[in-house]
Amino acid sequence: MGAWDLLLSGLVILLGLCGVLVPGMPGAWLVWAGVLWWALKDPRPAAWAVFVGATVVLLLSRAVRWALPPRRLRADDATHRVTAYAGAGALLGFLLVPVLGAVPGFLGGVYLAERLRLGRHGEALAALRTVMRAGGSSLLTELFACLLITAAWLGAVLAG
Repeated sequence: MGAWDLLLSGLVILLGLCGVLVPGMPGAWLVWAGVLWWALKDPRPAAWAVFVGATVVLLLSRAVRWALPPRRLRADDATHRVTAYAGAGALLGFLLVPVLGAVPGFLGGVYLAERLRLGRHGEALAALRTVMRAGGSSLLTELFACLLITAAWLGAVLAG
């Protein structure tokens, strides 16, 4: 596989990770498409194993999101700020404590955004619960699945 194909796959995956946090953008499917592009260009069996695993993880995340209550976050400036903090927290948590750190990182990012906005601990915790009930759990499910797929892709790329 050429360096340009690998770079293109990585950019599509990165765009997909950012797209998970943007309403209306098919972020998870972009991550899946980046892995598909890589698997089509890389003849190793490990590439296809990662692609099959990515497909299973993505379908499982869709099933979990389908089972969650259908709620949506309001689209205002505060929501975009909270989403950015949550995404950054999930990524940082994922890097500090591989895989499992994404969940507390996401929650910590939401809490930090609400604490900065509201100023008090109790109000920030109440806002965190509200955000998670209003659609944050669905966003966390999709982001965690995409981070898991990205980690498997990155591990396979670095191992090969």
